[in-house]
Amino acid sequence: MDGQSLSSTPDYYLDITSDICPITFVKAKLLIEKMSAGEVAEIRLGEGEPLINVPRSVKSEGHTVLSLESDETSPGVHILMVKKADPASAA
Repeated sequence: MDGQSLSSTPDYYLDITSDICPITFVKAKLLIEKMSAGEVAEIRLGEGEPLINVPRSVKSEGHTVLSLESDETSPGVHILMVKKADPASAA
């Protein structure tokens, strides 16, 4: 309700549902590295290790997890919305 709608179109999209750890975070990290500060990525994850490790690793890199929800149309798939941090504010 802060005026930012999570239903708006993300700047980037990544589907890593068929990948396994640690490749899942490597692909997510490479995507985030090419983004500009403040841009948003939608990352589709499978269950198990990716669902635990990718959001945790994204946070530890200083980025913001906007949401993590089950994809109601695809059983076992989760949608992670990530906002890239501003490197100037990560001092």
